[in-house]
Amino acid sequence: MKLIIIIGGGASGKMTVGQELCKITDLRLFHNHMTIDLVTQIFGRYDAGAIAGLRRVIFEEYAKSGNYGLVFTYIWDFSSESDGEYIRGVADIFKRAGGEVYLVELVADFEERLRRNRTENRLLNKPGKRNLEFSDALLYDEKTYRVESLPGETGFENYLRIDNTDIPADAAARLIKEHFNL
Repeated sequence: MKLIIIIGGGASGKMTVGQELCKITDLRLFHNHMTIDLVTQIFGRYDAGAIAGLRRVIFEEYAKSGNYGLVFTYIWDFSSESDGEYIRGVADIFKRAGGEVYLVELVADFEERLRRNRTENRLLNKPGKRNLEFSDALLYDEKTYRVESLPGETGFENYLRIDNTDIPADAAARLIKEHFNL
């Protein structure tokens, strides 16, 4: 069992690279908005507790499923210790089940992320991002916290950082597959 956690700022390409990685491996994709949008639709608002609880059930059940592995996407706020604890907790679920955990950090310049925020694939798969004014504002809000790690900060042994500003998603996916021998 493998868990590939793809982190990065909003619209850095996490979901799209994850989709491409799943095409060339036996991994399955669980992007963060699959739970965010579901809970928001049901509750009529963002509910962090419901999102975290739902994700935990999915992680625990998937870790014991016998499947090849899972790609999970997440925006890790490095200015928040609780985000680091959360990611390490997710990794621990898979490690306890005998799985291997890999961390991929995608970074892209801000202008490219603003452009990606409007792509057809993003808007198709993330209903909550269709309000572009609100979605753009979230990207600008990221300037108040840190979505890129400092050298060695993640603490993950199996770690890869990719500046994918000018790299297509399929090429980034191939880099991940080759680097981790997936």
